[in-house]
Amino acid sequence: MEKVVLIDGHSILNRAFYGVPELTNSRGLHTNAVYGFLNIMFRVIEDEKADCLAVAFDLKEPTFRHKMYEAYKGTRKPMPEELREQVPVIKEVLSAMGIPILSVPGYEADDVLGTIAGRCAAEGAEVSIVSGDRDLLQLADEHVKIRMPRTNRGGTEIKDFYPADVKEQYQVTPKEFIDVKALMGDASDNIPGVPSIGEKTATALITTYGSIENAYAHLDEIKPPRAQKALREHYDMAQMSKELATICTDCPVEFSMEEAKIGELYTPQAYELMSQLEFKSLLLRFDANARTENQVEKQFRAVTGREAAEAVFAKARKAKDAGAQLIVEGQSVQALGLAFGETDIYCLETGGDVTGEYLAGQLNELIASGVRMSFLDLKSQLGFLPAAQTECDRPDGKSPEGEEGEGCGQLLFDTGVAGYLINPLKDTYDYDDLARDFLELTVPSRADLMGKKSFAQALLERPEKEGDGETTAEAEKKGLRTAGFADFEQTEGATPFDETESSTGDEESGQMSLFSFMDSSEESLKEGKEQEKTEPVREEQTAEKVSIRTALNPAEQCICHMAYTAWKSRERLTKKLEELDMKELFYTIEMPLIFSLFHMEQAGICVKREELHDYGEKLRVQIERLEQEIYGETGEHFNINSPKQLGEILFGKMELPYGKKTKTGYSTAADVLEKLAPEYPVVQKILDYRQLTKLKSTYADGLAGYIREDGRIHGTFNQTITATGRLSSTEPNLQNIPVRMELGREIRRVFVPEEGSVFVDADYSQIELRVLAHMSGDERLIEAYRKAEDIHAITASEVFHVPLEEVTPLQRRNAKAVNFGIVYGISAFGLSEDLSITRKEALQYINRYFETYPDVKKFLDRLVEEGKEKGYVTTMFKRRRPVPELSSKNFMQRSFGERVAMNSPIQGTAADIIKIAMNRVDKRLRREGLKSKIVLQVHDELLIEAKKEELKRVQTILSEEMKHAADLRVALEIDMKTGNSWFETK
Repeated sequence: MEKVVLIDGHSILNRAFYGVPELTNSRGLHTNAVYGFLNIMFRVIEDEKADCLAVAFDLKEPTFRHKMYEAYKGTRKPMPEELREQVPVIKEVLSAMGIPILSVPGYEADDVLGTIAGRCAAEGAEVSIVSGDRDLLQLADEHVKIRMPRTNRGGTEIKDFYPADVKEQYQVTPKEFIDVKALMGDASDNIPGVPSIGEKTATALITTYGSIENAYAHLDEIKPPRAQKALREHYDMAQMSKELATICTDCPVEFSMEEAKIGELYTPQAYELMSQLEFKSLLLRFDANARTENQVEKQFRAVTGREAAEAVFAKARKAKDAGAQLIVEGQSVQALGLAFGETDIYCLETGGDVTGEYLAGQLNELIASGVRMSFLDLKSQLGFLPAAQTECDRPDGKSPEGEEGEGCGQLLFDTGVAGYLINPLKDTYDYDDLARDFLELTVPSRADLMGKKSFAQALLERPEKEGDGETTAEAEKKGLRTAGFADFEQTEGATPFDETESSTGDEESGQMSLFSFMDSSEESLKEGKEQEKTEPVREEQTAEKVSIRTALNPAEQCICHMAYTAWKSRERLTKKLEELDMKELFYTIEMPLIFSLFHMEQAGICVKREELHDYGEKLRVQIERLEQEIYGETGEHFNINSPKQLGEILFGKMELPYGKKTKTGYSTAADVLEKLAPEYPVVQKILDYRQLTKLKSTYADGLAGYIREDGRIHGTFNQTITATGRLSSTEPNLQNIPVRMELGREIRRVFVPEEGSVFVDADYSQIELRVLAHMSGDERLIEAYRKAEDIHAITASEVFHVPLEEVTPLQRRNAKAVNFGIVYGISAFGLSEDLSITRKEALQYINRYFETYPDVKKFLDRLVEEGKEKGYVTTMFKRRRPVPELSSKNFMQRSFGERVAMNSPIQGTAADIIKIAMNRVDKRLRREGLKSKIVLQVHDELLIEAKKEELKRVQTILSEEMKHAADLRVALEIDMKTGNSWFETK
């Protein structure tokens, strides 16, 4: 059965353009859409094992639908120029690869795809249509699958739709999908639909009646009455909309599966184009050796049984480098992926005498023996790796051999963190991302291999190839007996084995690796007996003890990919870090930080469950009071949480100003309501209601689910999420506890130290402004900090031209907004919104600020220029932040890029400083044998749970390490407070 892949050209190019960060080659040509398109295309070809491929594109000229309805697609915005210039490029690349490009005058690409899909299915083919357009869902049937990719910073996900999937997601069949669209209309295509009928009503009508025509035949039964009235008055419009929405499946397109057969894609012409586009990773597809990327999978081995595992570990201990991945679910180790050579890639599984403790113990021994270990995510493994902690704690960072520069620095390696430093716009680097970006390999992702199954479930599955990897009992039934270890040094009781002479293992059948089964025919047995006279023979294994399999189930393949990628990518990542001058940042800040974060997560923070419940009750009472007040002032009961209903009340019924109508109703976004709040008390109550309901759901109710049996919350702190280098907090987010509302601040009362301890909160004072002073070299700003003056009052004095002693609280508050706003590249509009002043006044404030601190202005301008020239900006510690938006032709994107270029070096440097301080404090606490520990980091702040008897020592450590974390032209100052709750320290 032929497998045909049809691609919706413009749709996928559009998806790629908005999903892939902006890329340009050295000649300034935008290439992100082409790059993303090709990656999606190659992935689908490999997923589907496609036989035929074609791509359909729209033409500029009008179609038969425009003749039917002149306003069809009349509201569409022009294609961005950065995308438009890539359309002819992708067509040229596809042509060079010999891929048919199809377009038909008077028809859309959808019609071409629908026609070809129908023809191919009729000829018995299985068809996959790749598109980001929901309209194509109407084509789904038992032989036609719609594949919808979604590309973003985290990679590409593809969702498949057969008829059952369409029904499950949209409650209608593919054919009924047309009628739903016809009734509700489509703003993107400017299909009018029927007035007053939205998606919900349209879906209800079609699920009840099956079609527009049948609904019209039962017009008197239709509810609600407004829908009945609308369909009666606009039935002609509904029928026309249905014609517009229906894909034509018999357009005059010339196509044959024979001509669409996938041939040699990697032609010299395509290679030349890829070279011009500077797609380095795609270029390797054109190399004969690089196209054998999946050959590595032939070296994967699944290992079961203690004897085979011992042999693997014995060989691994002699390796210089290895990649490892412990598979942990719950608190138990399920398996270990281990790779230390191109032919040494193993999945070692638990079972029998191979326990999780045994596998973790053996991995610890490898680390302790000095093997340089690489992990995809080291922090997630540290609970099982005390040897890694020992390595990190070596004095002066020395290796076991006493070599300088080893220890935590270079024996251990986290590929995810390294990948993040190299490309911080991508927040996670899974093994398939690393393989693609740094090894030029296309490998299946975990989702591709296992779907949503856990490893515990998937490891139980049988390999796809039956009979691969046999027990000794099974082997003996076939007249085979167990031989010794292949590729390993002889161990006690093992029979020497020479692969080149004795192996009868068939790699294709999945037979043999460490253990090999030999033919036990009469002649062979005689030879074996002769051998026994001179060499020891290992005792035969007991029945059911499986040794090595080369046929792996999907979970085992995934684990081998993880270990291999961790091992193989280390050298490439290290070289790239050196090229980008970030090797020191990686080894001295980011690698030690993994351990600091692990210790903080393990410590957790104590929460008083009863007080949390009481806090929730207090919120519930306040929420109910606000509800009744809002109902009273608006004159009716409604769902306050419904933006649509709220908008109708405020801007429809009450006719308040600033009402902005959107496709779904009036906007009730916070910025809209905040403009109204000063004059309309009910709006302020709505804002308060929103904040309180969020506090209750997110914190009062939400936090309770995270409290473990030890009474503490053990959150997750991520070092590879933000592009600037700041840490983020999840499960739950403890860095975003509200501080503006009194009730928001009250939540901090539930966070308390354990008995016998107090909290010590150390918070950097104005660290970003101090970094700005240092990096800009502005002497006036530096002098103000050296004199320990009130920087906000000084700025207010200069900006408002008043003596320092006459600065008012309001002027100081406004100057504070200017000071911090400058760090974030604030515009006059942004400042005017923050301070509720005119743009003209805001611009005057900003101009006066730069007159006061002229070198700050020069520094910020220089950052933007450097960003445009290099494509990135850097922190004081050489952390890079790419700023592709600076080369955009879109004004809004370019303006955003300018703000990023100004802020990232400052915020990133502050983030680096708090990381350095955190690492040093954590190490001092442990090195000095103190029981006090860091329990929370909130950007510029560290919260320590300090034993009362250690309090003074902890305060000394915090002061010494935080104030001396970086050598700036101005002093780093901290505000330190103690308390019996987090609330009391603020």
